[in-house]
Amino acid sequence: MSCRVAVTYNAKKKHTGELPIDYYSEFDSEKTITAIKDTLEELGNEVFLVEANYDIFEFFSNNHVDIVFNIAEGTYGNSRESQVPAILDFLGIPYTGSGVLTLAIALDKAMTKKILRHENIPTPNFQLFKDYNEPINPHLKYPLIVKPNREGSAKGISTSSVVNNSTRLMEEVKKVIDLYHQEALVEEYIDGKEITVGILGNENPTVLPSMEIDFSGCKESGEYFYSWRMKEYQGDISKHLVPAFYCPARLNKETEARVKDAALHAHLALGCLDMSRTDIRLSSKDNIPYVLEVNPLPGLDPYESNLTLIAKHSGMSYKELINGILQSALMRHAVCHKDLKENLAFAPK
Repeated sequence: MSCRVAVTYNAKKKHTGELPIDYYSEFDSEKTITAIKDTLEELGNEVFLVEANYDIFEFFSNNHVDIVFNIAEGTYGNSRESQVPAILDFLGIPYTGSGVLTLAIALDKAMTKKILRHENIPTPNFQLFKDYNEPINPHLKYPLIVKPNREGSAKGISTSSVVNNSTRLMEEVKKVIDLYHQEALVEEYIDGKEITVGILGNENPTVLPSMEIDFSGCKESGEYFYSWRMKEYQGDISKHLVPAFYCPARLNKETEARVKDAALHAHLALGCLDMSRTDIRLSSKDNIPYVLEVNPLPGLDPYESNLTLIAKHSGMSYKELINGILQSALMRHAVCHKDLKENLAFAPK
């Protein structure tokens, strides 16, 4: 039985000089939007593309859909990723992915870290700066890294974001506050392996193998971690931005288990639904997996997004991934199908 599925999204726009160069980085490319639409249609569904702007109210007021496949990042406000889910909740329309509260919390890095700490999940020590004249917590240990508190896709993060003294720290804090008009998150920079873990499903969620991103081959670019430039131009040989991906990560069984356990606990602590991707830095000093952030709305580019790459290395096709996310949400909402578990690509065996 097919469904009427609306895909809600925010499309990337051409950068203008008035905005930060990374302003639209979180929005999805036409390639990603089309890939999701085409895949859902291949699965036998009737699909509608709905851009998450003011027209969204009119569309859902005048059109019936069974479910929304939501990839919209939202546009304005401190909790912009929650905008579309809040509208859909108000209208009583089911959707894929996490709910309003989870998306609002996960976008706020400092709030996420407070929850992680409460749940005894390792995360780097941090301080939130609302003003660049605030005193520095003397317990923080350099090097430190400065980030916008409420952005994704590594917006506002570059190699200059890593600082080793108070003068440079205040320069970066001021830059973030002035350019992004929000708090600056300062946290201890953890030297070690960059790991990301994908999780799919709900009841007894499936934790996919961890993926290691190795930046050692990017030395000529000057980049050595997931900065905005690295994410934006990943794979560009001319810019020497070609990291290596290892899935599963090059870890022993015990460490792999601890990494996946940290990701699962973070996923559950934030109340993620259907999918998430957790970024972890495995410390080279003590081998502790530090959770950097949890992404309940991970990118779904068919070729470049980390969750897609992890799924592929796990033997899952893009079609199976998209279908699995959809079926997971349908099963939660009990719409379209009476018995969905057999159709769920990553259902627990």
